[in-house]
Amino acid sequence: MFESLKIYTGEKIDLKFLFSHLDAFGYERVARISSVGDYDHRGEIISIFPLTFQDPIRLELTGEDIKRIQSFDLASGKPIEEHKIVIVLPIKGVYKKKIRTRRQTFAERSPIEGFVDIEYGDRVVHVDHGIGIYRGIERHKAGPKILDHIVIEYIDGDRLYMPFSELNLVQKYIGFEKRPKLNKLGGRGWKRTKMIAQKGITNYAMELLELSARRESAKGHAYSPDNDWQINLERRFPFEETPDQRRSTEEVKKDMERDRPMDRLICGDVGYGKTEVAIRAAFKAVMDDKQVAILVPTTILAEQHFATFTARMHDYPLEIAMLSRFRSKGEQRDILRRLRQGLVDIIIGTHRLLSGDVSFKELGLLIIDEEQRFGVTHKENLKRMRLSLDVLTMTATPIPRTLYMSLMGAKDMSQLNTPPQNRLPIETRVSVWNERTLKEAVDTELSRKGQVYFVTDRIEGIEDYARTVKKLSPDSKVAIAHGAMHAKDLEKAMIKFMKGQIDVLVSTSIVESGIDIPNANTIIINNANNFGLADLYQLRGRVGRFKRQAFAYLFVPKGSAHGEKVSGRLDAIAKFTELGSGFKVAMRDLEMRGAGNILGTEQHGYINSIGFDLYCRLLKGAIGAVRKGLSIH
Repeated sequence: MFESLKIYTGEKIDLKFLFSHLDAFGYERVARISSVGDYDHRGEIISIFPLTFQDPIRLELTGEDIKRIQSFDLASGKPIEEHKIVIVLPIKGVYKKKIRTRRQTFAERSPIEGFVDIEYGDRVVHVDHGIGIYRGIERHKAGPKILDHIVIEYIDGDRLYMPFSELNLVQKYIGFEKRPKLNKLGGRGWKRTKMIAQKGITNYAMELLELSARRESAKGHAYSPDNDWQINLERRFPFEETPDQRRSTEEVKKDMERDRPMDRLICGDVGYGKTEVAIRAAFKAVMDDKQVAILVPTTILAEQHFATFTARMHDYPLEIAMLSRFRSKGEQRDILRRLRQGLVDIIIGTHRLLSGDVSFKELGLLIIDEEQRFGVTHKENLKRMRLSLDVLTMTATPIPRTLYMSLMGAKDMSQLNTPPQNRLPIETRVSVWNERTLKEAVDTELSRKGQVYFVTDRIEGIEDYARTVKKLSPDSKVAIAHGAMHAKDLEKAMIKFMKGQIDVLVSTSIVESGIDIPNANTIIINNANNFGLADLYQLRGRVGRFKRQAFAYLFVPKGSAHGEKVSGRLDAIAKFTELGSGFKVAMRDLEMRGAGNILGTEQHGYINSIGFDLYCRLLKGAIGAVRKGLSIH
């Protein structure tokens, strides 16, 4: 009998062989899987819940061939990510009984994700020995048997040979450091690093839970159930709601109807419907005669939200105003006066809203867009406001599922993971720089009354590229945007582009995250070989947010000797065009940046020192232990 069962995509499978081995390994065939150790078979779908995975996996067959392997969410059945290989380990007797309760308990030694994503040469984290390099699998004698062992190399070339039965002790290192320092096998450094991280994580858990407890005990305004106007506003939403949007809206409204202050975080990619959730929450607050403040990090976003909120609520007797430096001193004074008197229902603005001269007649709801982009002083003000006000925070920063699960015991969060209906994949083309393709790309987009982003890797030479675009497309209106420009000039250029007054915006990667422009559906990325995978993925996400087909052109210089790595990176970004494809390499990087933003600088350091997976496990354990009043060692 084999010590492990390895299943690969693309291989032929003998069902009798597979099922007999699963049975021998202690797995149980059931009508529908529900916990670790179950498997089921329906038509050309086989579902297994292996010991080495946080979630069950699904094998999709075409005849005898394994077409696809995916992990999936047990509750919804939705796919989580693709896998090339699954390693199934035996589950025996009492061990099976213990492992079945694993999802309800926390252990530092429970893996968050599957081992199968680790490749030769990757940094890995062993719970007891720290950070090393995965050096493949070797066969070694263990008593009378010859077994497969995982090999991990540490500093000074020391090697750990670990049997597959201890697979749950190892995870891939994911962190902000690309090449973290290796630990010494048997040294004390790792133990000390882990202890420091544990202490910091526990303090963070206590801070989270203390804020949550103070909020729970505070008295807030319990909003009335939805009235006819609320129902009417929601029915007039011009798009079809996604299930995530509907659920998030209900969670927010349920929070508002309770008599304690709401503090909910909504995470979702740009265009996934966060703003609509905020519109409904704001409208509900105004229906109870409360004022709403919407705080955004840039004037451009303030302009965009002002336009969106005004368009959605124009049929109702509400007063919406915007406070920003684009308003004259006189206009600002008038807005502040009307705000104090209660004549403005919804105010949208930048950190100007946190100034001492801003006061309200009856502020009930604060909506914050991208809180991580505000400074320390602003965040302290916001922390105080959270104890008495209903607060709704929105972020387009992806939160890794593991972090989300870890924080669930301490924070109220809603995730929007479903793309809107009829969203088309972005058609991505990789080519050597040539003006003919550039001209075709620009002219094709402009011929359908659209707009174009032209992104290059550096400020130097940006004006030459703008002139080239203008020469190739003489009728186009071209503007430049980059970080070295005066802030007001930059914002004016961006606002003109947003309003459709510019056809082609020639910029640096400053547009990587920011405004949502439905009419811009072609992006040209010059010197794409100089961008990281995550940057390319994020830049491409500037287009293709609505029903119109979007295009991304990745140009590399003529005669550039971009090697295998770069070529592979560009081919990969072109290949992964499906929405929500779980493009793991890029998304991991994006998610990690998100984790740093949401958790703060200190926690960012702990993630670096012990790896993201172990950080999440320790955080989950700390939150559970603090809740129960236990001490952590």
